[in-house]
Amino acid sequence: MPLDRPAEVSRREAEVLAALGARLSNAQIAGRLHISVRTVESHISSLLRKYGVTDRWALADEAERRTPPPGHLAGLPSARTAFFGRAAETDLAAGLLADARLVTLLGAGGIGKTRLAAAVAEAAAPSFPLGGAFVDLVPVREARDGVVAQAAASALGVPERPGQAPADAVAQHLGRGRSLLVLDNCEHLLDAVAGFLERLLSACATVTVLTTSRERIGIPGERTVPVPPLPLGSDAERLFLDRAAASDPGFGAARDDVAELCRRLDGLPLAIELAAARSASLGASGLLSALHGGGSTPHTPRKGHQDDVLHLLAGGRGAVERHRSLSAVLGWSHDLLTEDEQVLFRRLSVFTGGFDLDAAAAVAPGLPRPADLLGRLADKSLVVRQAEGRWRLLETVRAFAAEKLETGADREATRDRYLRWAAATAARLERALGEDADGWRDGFDAVAPDLRSALAGAPPGRAPLPHGLARSLAHLAYARGFLHEVPGHYEEAARRAPAPGEAAADLRDAADAAHALINTGRAFELLLASAERARAAGDGDAEAVALAFAVATAARHPSGFETEVPHDRLRTLLDAAASAGDGRDPLVAAHLAAARVWAAREEKVTPEPSLIGDAVAAARATGDPVLVSAALDASGNAALTAGRFRDAHRIAAERVGLLAAMPRDVPYTAPEITDVFHMGASCAVAAGDLPAALSTARLAASDDLIGDRSPVALSTLIPPLVLTGDLAGALRRAPALWDVCERAESPLAWVSPAVAAVALAHGLLGDDDGYRLWRARAERVAGGAGARYIASFAAFVDARTALHAGHADERAERADGRGSQADGRLVAAAFADFPPQDWYRPYARAAGAELAVAAGLPDAAGRLASAAAEAAENDWAAACLARAAGRLHGDEDELSAAVRAWERIGARFERACTLLLIPGRADEGRGELAAVRAA
Repeated sequence: MPLDRPAEVSRREAEVLAALGARLSNAQIAGRLHISVRTVESHISSLLRKYGVTDRWALADEAERRTPPPGHLAGLPSARTAFFGRAAETDLAAGLLADARLVTLLGAGGIGKTRLAAAVAEAAAPSFPLGGAFVDLVPVREARDGVVAQAAASALGVPERPGQAPADAVAQHLGRGRSLLVLDNCEHLLDAVAGFLERLLSACATVTVLTTSRERIGIPGERTVPVPPLPLGSDAERLFLDRAAASDPGFGAARDDVAELCRRLDGLPLAIELAAARSASLGASGLLSALHGGGSTPHTPRKGHQDDVLHLLAGGRGAVERHRSLSAVLGWSHDLLTEDEQVLFRRLSVFTGGFDLDAAAAVAPGLPRPADLLGRLADKSLVVRQAEGRWRLLETVRAFAAEKLETGADREATRDRYLRWAAATAARLERALGEDADGWRDGFDAVAPDLRSALAGAPPGRAPLPHGLARSLAHLAYARGFLHEVPGHYEEAARRAPAPGEAAADLRDAADAAHALINTGRAFELLLASAERARAAGDGDAEAVALAFAVATAARHPSGFETEVPHDRLRTLLDAAASAGDGRDPLVAAHLAAARVWAAREEKVTPEPSLIGDAVAAARATGDPVLVSAALDASGNAALTAGRFRDAHRIAAERVGLLAAMPRDVPYTAPEITDVFHMGASCAVAAGDLPAALSTARLAASDDLIGDRSPVALSTLIPPLVLTGDLAGALRRAPALWDVCERAESPLAWVSPAVAAVALAHGLLGDDDGYRLWRARAERVAGGAGARYIASFAAFVDARTALHAGHADERAERADGRGSQADGRLVAAAFADFPPQDWYRPYARAAGAELAVAAGLPDAAGRLASAAAEAAENDWAAACLARAAGRLHGDEDELSAAVRAWERIGARFERACTLLLIPGRADEGRGELAAVRAA
């Protein structure tokens, strides 16, 4: 089936895309590029179509990520030699890719699946505007959860985000439009690949997957393309002659001899290439002699365990002849190596991924001219070049070499050198974090599989080398954005730590990394473990800091716990912290002061106001922006609790200003960064400053740590979108929000207001089913903490939806009075005695008061007066009460004042609703409402 090639991004479109990444308006772009605004709009429309995204914000994100041109496949191997045959398989695979979601190239080891996959992917790439990636799974040795997704994320350059699994990050990236993902060498990870692909294909209707494997992946919808040996009498001989000429330009052989060689090699491309590489030294007759199995030549392959390994690698079932021919070629190829070449060959088998010359020399010290040895192995096709300065062993060849190492006398020494190389490489890359902002990433991506492999294969026990490797790997993985593996690496470092003090530091870092994943319950337990190790080391200050931070975490962020920590236990831990540390130390003093503020009261998220001044002063004395921000958070929460929403907004803005001083490449800052963004937007909403809330939410979405599909980004963006009337924008993000809630590794009660905001969007659009669904979801997400996080916002949502969708004026006139009774219950709920930590009281009071007015309830005037005090601290509530007063008094001036108030905070939907109430402007209001609904 023919594949349609999309238009590429033009030079001018690339300039417009870059300007969008700089967040310029259309007018600014037009001025910069000296073109008309209409031309800019045309280019943006074209870019939206080519990148498969829905708005200019998504295009700006593409620009910031330096997204390659449409059709680009990251990691696609470049062809270094001619490709022979496979026309039928290529056409079949291309046709299936046009119709099927999952296509598997199925064949034995050494049959040429990787080369065929690269050719098929390159040909098909233009049909996938969003591009994709070619992912080699050979370096992935550990079949744990998330490894396949992580390999794909690394190839795509997609970082993980807090609260987002690697598979979801990949799905988000590939789900933006038609994209192609190639997974090469899946056979050793079949279960992991199957699980990942089932999740990916169900989440992304626009992604197509091409895999190579010795067995079927085994999930519904999979289509397979069998990859047989090269046909004899044509392609097999052409391949041999081409590779032999590359080895010896003067090579010549009788046609019958070449045909017999290829027959003996069963048409297996890898065996043919290995044999051809020996043609210069052996000639055709020598190759034929070597392939005789009677043991009459010195090159007869050795038997035994090697045969079993190669039989498995060649495909096992029905592949006896193929495995024998491959075994034979590898055997005599190895026997023909010099002793130094054999030593380097077997030692290179420790590398699960690729290696450079320095790495090769590190595991084979003392060998003369290692570069020459490596070049000679490459000439013999035992080593293949990956990229400039990097090589690898094909997996079939590596298994053979690994067996040679396993039976050799240098096995332990080689593995020790491999571990030392890994530790030194990780330490070097870690140092580069501060010296080279971006260059270290490529270096880390190239060696990450081997760093993990070296750590996993290190001898058990505590030792400096594996400890240092585990710490460096954790730090690098965190900086690279592989968040989910980081806590485990730090915990492994603690298990390897030579001294308890080092283990205490490792566990503290593990706690911060867990907190970065918004798993505060796990962070709490790791902090307690860190305190225990510090106690064992006799470091009372470190013990005090860990215990105090555990207390503050449990009292300040309780929603991340399956079961909240009892207050009595927190007080006991705080007493232990105070006893362990020296309160004169600034760091200890700051942590103790913070813990005392948050744990003084039994109710969580309720700091003690009288202690806040000391906590802020102690934090400022350290000069640490993380501690200063945390102390300010106590001050902001106290202001929220007291109903001083504008003060809380101001304090949150000060915390946002501290973000620039918090590095993103260490887990220590992560808990504070996520909280600053969450509270910055939430406090702006609490004060009714919707433009500031949107600005902070978008800042969070563009932050490297947060990302646009994380719980923090979605929960901060959706409420102000709904409140400003961008109902379509909120509903576009609603599925991602619910996906985050369902896949969360820990409770997300604090996200429940955003879920309720989606219900409001449905209610304002007259979608009763959607409203009821999302209201129920909000209660489910809030769980047992609903009173703390959602009570007033839910009451607001119910009252505002009833006001808009229920035509309260008409219901009030019904003879049976049931409408008024229902409205009365909603009004009463909006004026309930909400918990002090519930920050959305002004919204509930204002919406409840307006509903009372619209329903003609007898206490409407009293409700207006009662809501006025809190509305003074919230711009949205103030505008709402102004409209309610205008409705009550029939005063056009008050209604017009409300219109202006809505305009100031960008509340387009509410402005339109208010215009409907003003004689002479109702048509204007209906037009604006129609535009909102149409969007």
